[in-house]
Amino acid sequence: MRLPQKPSAAFLLGLREMLPGTPAMVAWSLMTGVAMAKSGLTVGQAVGMSLIAYAGAAQLAALPLMVAGAPIVVSVLSALMVNLRFVIYSAALAPSFRTLPLKERLGLGYLVSDMGFVFYMRHDLVLRDDPMRKWYFLGLGLMVFVVWHVASLIGLLAATLIPTSWGLDFIGTLALVALLVPMLAAYPARVGAAVAAVSSLLLRGLPYKLGVVAAIVAGISAAVFAERQQRLSREP
Repeated sequence: MRLPQKPSAAFLLGLREMLPGTPAMVAWSLMTGVAMAKSGLTVGQAVGMSLIAYAGAAQLAALPLMVAGAPIVVSVLSALMVNLRFVIYSAALAPSFRTLPLKERLGLGYLVSDMGFVFYMRHDLVLRDDPMRKWYFLGLGLMVFVVWHVASLIGLLAATLIPTSWGLDFIGTLALVALLVPMLAAYPARVGAAVAAVSSLLLRGLPYKLGVVAAIVAGISAAVFAERQQRLSREP
């Protein structure tokens, strides 16, 4: 893949390439908006939570804890643990953007998302030296950002009009699985996913959904260990 050598053209290409992912984003963000509304958050609180967390999984992990009256530290820790995957994403993206000024890296870092990461990493190796890569990534990221927040706000405002029979969570999950399964081609990712899945089942009885937090930590640790062992086995 070669990007257009004009910032506007590379940006628009990023917008267009993200279009196939919008149905999954709309389903997930609508569901998240509905969940925030039914949890009792005000519109201002819900919008603030979306802007700060900017991750449906983290928001959905924290909401039940907040409703149940769990200590705020537990709710925040749960959201942070669910979002730990973004540390992995950032490490994978670093070779492409480490030469950019700090303020640009901070801006692009805020726009990192599950789908944006998947779409960008399809071309990562050939884009690392392309001067237009940041504009392409910006297009991907802004498409996700706008679609997510607009659909989330719609779900928040129209919560009473969206029936649970629509199964938005199931639709969103299926769409995300179709996009994220290719990431499991790497051995460390498969190890991490397997460990996280088994851990979540074994620890599902923990209070405040702490089993999810523990499973995420276990999965990430296993993936890092597997990647290190794989690297060492390749060294002479």
